Amino acid sequence: MSTSHWPPGTATGIGSLPGTDPREATRTVAGELPEMPYLPELPDRGVGADMIGRTAALLVDLAVEVMPSGYRVTARPGHEHRRGVDLLRTDLDALEEVLDATGAERVKVQAAGPWTLAAGIELHNGHRVLTDRGARHEFAASLTEGLKAHVEEVAARTGAAVIVQLDEPGLPAVLAGTLPTASGWGTVRSIDAPEAVQILRGVIEALPAPVIVHCCAANAPVGLLRAAGAGALALDARLIGTETTTLDAIGETWDAGVPLLLGLVPALRPEGKEPTLRALARPALDLADRIGFARTRLAELAVPTPSCGLAGATPDWSRRAMALSRDLGKAFVEPPESWAEDD
Repeated sequence: MSTSHWPPGTATGIGSLPGTDPREATRTVAGELPEMPYLPELPDRGVGADMIGRTAALLVDLAVEVMPSGYRVTARPGHEHRRGVDLLRTDLDALEEVLDATGAERVKVQAAGPWTLAAGIELHNGHRVLTDRGARHEFAASLTEGLKAHVEEVAARTGAAVIVQLDEPGLPAVLAGTLPTASGWGTVRSIDAPEAVQILRGVIEALPAPVIVHCCAANAPVGLLRAAGAGALALDARLIGTETTTLDAIGETWDAGVPLLLGLVPALRPEGKEPTLRALARPALDLADRIGFARTRLAELAVPTPSCGLAGATPDWSRRAMALSRDLGKAFVEPPESWAEDD
């Protein structure tokens, strides 16, 4: 991926929004983020609308049901699986209707990445899919086929160029071996980096669309995600930190022309006075300074977003967070004088 996939100053969102009305949510996203609207996720609708349930609805030849402990593999789609499929279909109807009216040139869709999915679904024996090498490869292949069909359908329905975002919030725990076992007495064995790269790369390379990988954890494995071929990375800017390894990896990412979606706007309304645009942009300005990039290059190398999904926000703040992200994108193109290098 390169910034040719969107114009300089573009902003977007991560995925989730509050509420239960897909048409209202889609209209809001298209209105506030016209350069890169996205298919909203509405987890307030319950099981089947959450990240794992929604992604399970895309799987090919694999099905899940809901148990007290969570999603579990089953021979036939359970009620919740079927509900997830129906909700996604309703969401696509709303997306087609809204984008047909707006004429958006591109649209982003989101799904759990293969590692977060494998960590979030159980096998018949109650252990995570993650614990079985064959199962995790089977799920990755099923996810890939489902996402390919999803991309093709969204493109056909909307006429827009489709961008895929793979959400991997669970990947750091997968790599660190900190996920609890079914018994709760131990932790699942960590996955080696080469296999993590292999499976993620397999999904990315097979998709007929540019791929962003999103990880809003404090210890996001930037180098691994780049090695897997991610065309762009989505990170919480306030969690990047100052570790040399991470900054070096980001510097190499930007050197290669690979953009970052930077979470700059709080996902929840801050207490007190609303932050200024300058305050919101501060982590991006500092990041550019630390790794030796001119702040003017943020227009092409950084896409402002909220720090994470907005499902926990009020409707008013979710709309405002998207508007602030859009305003930051514009400011990256035409920086105010107060954003000078020597400030």
